[in-house]
Amino acid sequence: MKRVLFVLAAVLLATPHTAYASRCYSKAEAEAEQGIRIHSELMVIGLNCNHMGQRHGQPLYSMYRQFTATHGDLFAKYETLLMNFFRVNGDKKPEASLNTLRTVFANKISNDAAGIRPDIFCARYSPRVLAASEMSTDDIRKWAATSYGTHPVSYPLCASAGK
Repeated sequence: MKRVLFVLAAVLLATPHTAYASRCYSKAEAEAEQGIRIHSELMVIGLNCNHMGQRHGQPLYSMYRQFTATHGDLFAKYETLLMNFFRVNGDKKPEASLNTLRTVFANKISNDAAGIRPDIFCARYSPRVLAASEMSTDDIRKWAATSYGTHPVSYPLCASAGK
């Protein structure tokens, strides 16, 4: 037993600590994750409540698609930041991890939608797509940079990132 503990301790001591030291988000990485969450949630809302946008002259999913096209550079930057984070932390398939993260976010809001009547879900959530469609890039970044206790990011902020 002592030999097993000795070998385990030797392996842990020989492992570079820098790989584990970065398992926290910078402010930009936390913003990127929240931005990807927002984008994923808006997609699900747009698909589920497409008819709600008709009151504003355009189907809701079309508004989401226009929002995506307008702010594509920002979402591409967020994706790059997260894939770099995954890569630095030893992920061999960072794009797959990003896709998994998007799926987790989409599934969460899809489960919310499944848990209540469609009209109630759409009344509650469709205003997000309408509001987002009128936001500037700076507005979206401020929204993504805001911490929500009900939607925490996957990793803690690094001590050097502050709060």
